[in-house]
Amino acid sequence: MTREVYSTSDAPAPVASYSQACAGGGVLAVAGQVGVDPGGALVDGGVAEQCEQAMRNLEAVLGAAGASLADVIRMDCYLTSFDDFAAFNEVYARWFPAPDPPARATVVVGLPPGLLVEITALAARG
Repeated sequence: MTREVYSTSDAPAPVASYSQACAGGGVLAVAGQVGVDPGGALVDGGVAEQCEQAMRNLEAVLGAAGASLADVIRMDCYLTSFDDFAAFNEVYARWFPAPDPPARATVVVGLPPGLLVEITALAARG
C-alpha cells in the first residue's frame, strides 16, 4: 500500500507533527479540523461559528485530496461541553442533511483553550 499525504493553504496548517490528510487502501483520513481560519485565527462567536469554520476547513482538505463531503463515511466530533450539542448538531445537519449523513461519534472532551469543537473524517476513495 502506498500512503499519500495531502495539504492545502485553504485550511489551517498543522500545529504539531501530523498531516492535514493521508490516504491509503481506499480510505482518506482527515486530521481534526477546528474553528480556526486558514490564517490561524480563532473565529469569533460560539460553537456554531467554530463548527461552520471547522466544516469549511474539512471541505478544503477533502478537496485538496480530490474528495468531497459526499465521500465522507465517518465523522468523529469533539465538544468541550454537552451544553453545546444542540447548536453544534444544528450546524452539522446543514452540512450533512438527512436522510443519509455519515456515521458519527460525538464526544465531550477537553480541547486546547478557546476551542469548542474539533471534527475528524474518514472518506472513501476510488
